[in-house]
Formats: sequence, structure tokens, C-alpha cells
Amino acid sequence: MEKPLYPSPYMRITQGYNVGTHLDSYAIDEAGSDSGIDFILAPFTGVIKKIYPNDANEVWLESVDKVEYPDGTIDYMTMMFAHDNDVSNLKVGQVIPKGTRFYEEGTKGNATGNHVHMECGKGKFTGSGWHKNSAGYWSINNPKKPTECLWIDDTIKILDSKGYTFRKIEEVPKIGDDDKEKEVPPTDETNSSKLELIFTCKKSGLYAIELNENEKLYIE
Repeated sequence: MEKPLYPSPYMRITQGYNVGTHLDSYAIDEAGSDSGIDFILAPFTGVIKKIYPNDANEVWLESVDKVEYPDGTIDYMTMMFAHDNDVSNLKVGQVIPKGTRFYEEGTKGNATGNHVHMECGKGKFTGSGWHKNSAGYWSINNPKKPTECLWIDDTIKILDSKGYTFRKIEEVPKIGDDDKEKEVPPTDETNSSKLELIFTCKKSGLYAIELNENEKLYIE
């Protein structure tokens, strides 16, 4: 199951949610590494459900399967992106694999400086994809805070998070040289009463080990 990843390699949030033009919404503006035009990556494997070129080239991307939210929710997710100057390379029904460059910062619509306006919605795409909120702005349906939707990992350089805390995807620990107590694995002749200790767990967690064909793994 995929974990939706923050869609920019650089996190530089220039406007948070529920302020300014983001009143009564959970929208954020992502401006990338600098004032130029940076790219946006698909946060999950998704299908384009709608493109609205008459305003700010808004694009709605819906996850093809349920995803894992940082707050523990398991559900589909829809995201809306705005301000790309040119979306002629995109079409409704197009499937975008997670991590694929598919959108860019821009100034299309009501925008000052290159950035991408991003909103997260819980569940699948519904209705027209958005609604006019109490402040008079159009906002994604079923809105949810970005921190409750998107993960980060070590590939993302945080320049300005505007004080928001995103949950981090921790790398699954692997058995390394420091964890090995002996290099000698059990042999075919080893029985359960004479197993040799080759590894002791330092703490509870997920561990991965690569085995070759016909190798045996003994776990006590």
C-alpha cells in the first residue's frame, strides 16, 4: 500500500492554510527551491479525473487504490494542483505512476510568483471536484490537512515548512555488520537444539534479509 509522499523535492511553503486566499480551506502554496519553475511529482499512483484550463489549469489526481494516511486512515485520496502554465501534456484518464514528474510551478490564474497551489481531499473524486467555501474561494471537496495526508522522507529537503510537521517514512532497518554476532549460518546438519546464534534484535521492528536459493533461515 502506497504512502502519499510530499510532491516536491524541496518543501518551501509560502502560504499556509486558512490564511489570505486560503481562508476556510486546507490549501498550501509550494514554491520549490527558488523563484524559478520547479517540478511536481505524483504523490501516489493516480489517475487524472479533471482538468480545468479556464482558471489556473487545475488538475485533480485520484489514487488508483486506497493509500495509507499518516494519521492512520486507509482510504482513497484526491489532490488538486493549480497554476501550471501549460497542461497540454495531460489528459483526463491518464494514469501517473507515483514519483513521476507531471506538473510544474507557474503563475497561471490568480498567482504572484511561481508556485503550485495544492489541496488534499479524502476519498475519491466527487461531483465537480470542488465547492465554493464560506470565504468565496473554490476549495477541493472533502478537504483534509496536508499533514494528515502527506508523508516526507530523506529525499525531501525542507527549506520552509511554515511550522507544519509532516510524518516521516522511516527506512526499514536491515541486518548490517554491526548487528551480526556470528558470520556462520546454520548448516543442513544443525538441529533445533543446536542452533547457532547469528543475530539478536536490538529493538522491535521490521527487519529484511536477502536469501539465496536453497538457503535456510532459522528463527527462534
